[in-house]
Amino acid sequence: MAKTKIQFECSSCGHISPKWLGSCPSCNEWNTFVEKTSTKKEVDHKAKVAGIESASAPQKLDEVETSEKSRFLSNISEFDRVLGGGFLPGAYILIGGEPGVGKSTLTLQIAKSNPDLKILYCAGEESAGQIKQRAQRLGVQSQNLLVYNETQVNLIIEEAQKVDPDLLIVDSIQTVYRTELSSMPGSIQQVKECAALFQQVAKKKNITTLVIGHVTKEGDIAGPRVLEHMVDTVLQFEGDKNYTYRLLRSLKNRFGPAQEVGVFEMFEHGLREVSNPSELFLSDKTEGVSGNAIVCTMEGSRPLLIEVQALATPTSFGTPQRTANGFDRNRLLLLLAVLEKRAGFSFANQDVYLNVAGGFRLSDPAGDLGVCCALVSSLIDKAINQRVAFVGEVGLAGEIRTVPHIEQRIKEAAKLGFSENIAPITKGGLGVKYLRDAIKKALPMNR
Repeated sequence: MAKTKIQFECSSCGHISPKWLGSCPSCNEWNTFVEKTSTKKEVDHKAKVAGIESASAPQKLDEVETSEKSRFLSNISEFDRVLGGGFLPGAYILIGGEPGVGKSTLTLQIAKSNPDLKILYCAGEESAGQIKQRAQRLGVQSQNLLVYNETQVNLIIEEAQKVDPDLLIVDSIQTVYRTELSSMPGSIQQVKECAALFQQVAKKKNITTLVIGHVTKEGDIAGPRVLEHMVDTVLQFEGDKNYTYRLLRSLKNRFGPAQEVGVFEMFEHGLREVSNPSELFLSDKTEGVSGNAIVCTMEGSRPLLIEVQALATPTSFGTPQRTANGFDRNRLLLLLAVLEKRAGFSFANQDVYLNVAGGFRLSDPAGDLGVCCALVSSLIDKAINQRVAFVGEVGLAGEIRTVPHIEQRIKEAAKLGFSENIAPITKGGLGVKYLRDAIKKALPMNR
């Protein structure tokens, strides 16, 4: 009879402990350990998968061949730019995003944009007929797209070695499982084990592997954090259900720049690349209305111009309200304090509402100056010239601090027709030094 062994597993990160603990030493979460009873056979479950268990002999560093020059493109320029120039042979890529944001659509459009690419699409959430219907809607006509309805990881790996595709797509990592494990698909143990096997396929068989992952309600990729450490690239596909634009953001990239962003727009027939993203956030700007300001933010290496809207109205309550949409509320409170202390504008009896147009979230400190000027514009009910763009971080002393890539931001604003920029002092000696000077320049005769 097999000997029974009792362990405690953290439901958050998968950490194993021989006894119950209140706080997990790995992820610091409380009350996440659950009792798990296993036999000796289950503990030694790590059976080898045919074809990937062999290891190569050690090599000298100068004898190791690199594949950086052998990148291949998806022919989706926004996607290739986020990856750092296309797919690298043997790369292991994870794409996460909320349900319905367009992860599966994006991966299918790779087959449409590059029909010569041999792709093995392993579908665990949809039938082959459903995938064909979506492919027809997107206009995919590739003869090299192979659809494989399977969720057992051993069979997927065997098929991948048999087909030897240029790109292996797994949709999704939470649906695949190993029969050697007793836990359900999507559990911590299953996700960790299957992800490790796909990593071996990518590295030992040199098959570029793209895995789709679910996200939790907090927006993090579901499963253990070790999943993000295993992969070479972590991409986050973001989007607001009330808007059509989508952002593909690289959170981690071993072969290219991190925090790079690609912009898409969702239509009935799929995703369309947006070559000039500023058009999405400036197309509905209003002329001659107080409280509106244009700020230039950076998303990765790309400058974006977005519109900030502020509204200050006399409060009807003892404590004025402070509401921010698309902007950190604590940052708003800080800027209001600086405006009162350093620039002499009091919002003590005003309800303040701040909105970033287009559903965009402004987290770049370079948007501080535009936010302050929009707030004062609404307070004194005087419009800012819509040909003026703002760049600059506001310090607690009321000084305008410089920000990275300021020349690139100013060039982007000029390219879109913004004739004047209010920015911190640059090497050429141009710009403003203090917040009160920026307000006077943006709103002459503001008293």
